[in-house]
Amino acid sequence: MAKAEPINIEAGLTLCPSFDRCGGCTYLGEDYEKQLEIKKAAVLTCLENEGIDTSLFTGIQASPALFEYRNKMEYTFGNEVKDGPTILGLHARKSYISVVSAADCRLVPEDFNRILRATLQFVQKKGYTHYNKKSHEGLMRSLIIRRGVRTGEITVNIVTSSQGTFDSSSFSDVLLGIKLDNTIVGIVHTVNDSRADAVVPESFTILYGRPYYNEEILGLRFNVGAFSFFQTNVEAAERLYRDAISLIDSLEGKTVFDLYCGTGTITQAMALKARKAIGVEIVAEAIETAKASAKMNGLANCDFITGDVGQVLDDLTELPDVIVVDPPRAGIMPKALLKILSYGVKQIIYASCNPKTLASNLRSALMAGYEIKSIKAYDNFPFTKHIESIAVLTKNI
Repeated sequence: MAKAEPINIEAGLTLCPSFDRCGGCTYLGEDYEKQLEIKKAAVLTCLENEGIDTSLFTGIQASPALFEYRNKMEYTFGNEVKDGPTILGLHARKSYISVVSAADCRLVPEDFNRILRATLQFVQKKGYTHYNKKSHEGLMRSLIIRRGVRTGEITVNIVTSSQGTFDSSSFSDVLLGIKLDNTIVGIVHTVNDSRADAVVPESFTILYGRPYYNEEILGLRFNVGAFSFFQTNVEAAERLYRDAISLIDSLEGKTVFDLYCGTGTITQAMALKARKAIGVEIVAEAIETAKASAKMNGLANCDFITGDVGQVLDDLTELPDVIVVDPPRAGIMPKALLKILSYGVKQIIYASCNPKTLASNLRSALMAGYEIKSIKAYDNFPFTKHIESIAVLTKNI
């Protein structure tokens, strides 16, 4: 397990003046080894609550980097107190209304902070109002910045309502005038009038360049679109994916299902050895990105299907030899889990971002005759409460 310099409360506050109020970090003031112990204990508790043998847990892997590891940040326009000035940052702890500044965040590269400051200054100079979540009035909603860690490419997505005119040309000029360590390759403007907090791309305009950046992972190249899911900590994700694939007994001559595949990173990595790899994902843009990446990587033995996993599996006639699952935080829904387990494949690799739902799904797998070979946790998001895990399930067939 990687060692890290101790970090105390005073250092945490120095590193980020918003630390005591911002909801982005949970453990910035804690010694890193203590953070790992807290997360290890959280996983063990979830396993114990479902009656799963904790001796199968092999420990937690530290993150390759502690700071500046995030390749994506979604900032919100708002204010910290009612009728206060418009700021740009992250939600305050335990609040969906209040926003605190994230201009000095240490979890992102400094380029993100530079773009944030320039964007806020532009908005304040123009006198634009921020969108109010209660009255549903105002123009400015979100700023989304994404970066290719291996390519140094940055995309910026400014999100507004339709309640006013946004000077997109001047905004692009401002961004392109910032001195950055990386390079902006795309600027887009999304109009979103949905009352939901999530960004819904009701209309989408490219202001500069292209709406995606390139990334390299596991020896493959990927186009990551404005709304595609992609792992936030690339270095840590690459290690997790490599470990997951290495746990598969063999891929030679086999058909593998990659369920909840996102942009198809693991799908394509497995396709390098497997006879065929089939990825399933409900987000249409992610599937289109996966198809484009597979073509770019020269992989003809990948199929990608858009849809809910439970429904797609009902229609698939092809049978898998190995199944890899990487579901969202809610875990695998009962219908989909029943179908996955009913295939009776010899090996299932379960990658999880929520130990609670992982433990629940593992219990169902045990009841279906599977054996848990191992469970390992990964700290891919230092200073936050999030935990990744990999579980290996086997069945004698």
